Amino acid sequence: MDKTLVLIKPDGVKQKIIGKIISMYEDNNLEILDCKMIIPSNKILEEHYVEHKGKVFYNELMKFMSSGSVVALIVGGENAIDKVRSINGATDPKVANEGTIRKLFGTNVTKNTVHGSANEEDAKRELNIWF
Repeated sequence: MDKTLVLIKPDGVKQKIIGKIISMYEDNNLEILDCKMIIPSNKILEEHYVEHKGKVFYNELMKFMSSGSVVALIVGGENAIDKVRSINGATDPKVANEGTIRKLFGTNVTKNTVHGSANEEDAKRELNIWF
């Protein structure tokens, strides 16, 4: 069974769509193996977004991600990483496929409701940060 990290970002929590998002994963034969709700510390966010440090959007991203509660999920199943990325949709909600989480609930590239690990290496690293 593959495992990946999903974060329901502060905008998703504020929209009160946590259950809807989780259902979208479960409806696609994925399983929620663990979950927790936290307001992430700067330490967690700095570790998680280390590859973006110094980029023009970094400070805005850090401010947004620490602005409220985040739901961290360990999602498991066959091809979990690819399935989650498909269900999430493109990073930019404007170009995401119809029916994806980001198309349905996201507003821009930062406030796009969810994060999913990009690949197996990132999933292992990110799961260790959050769990």
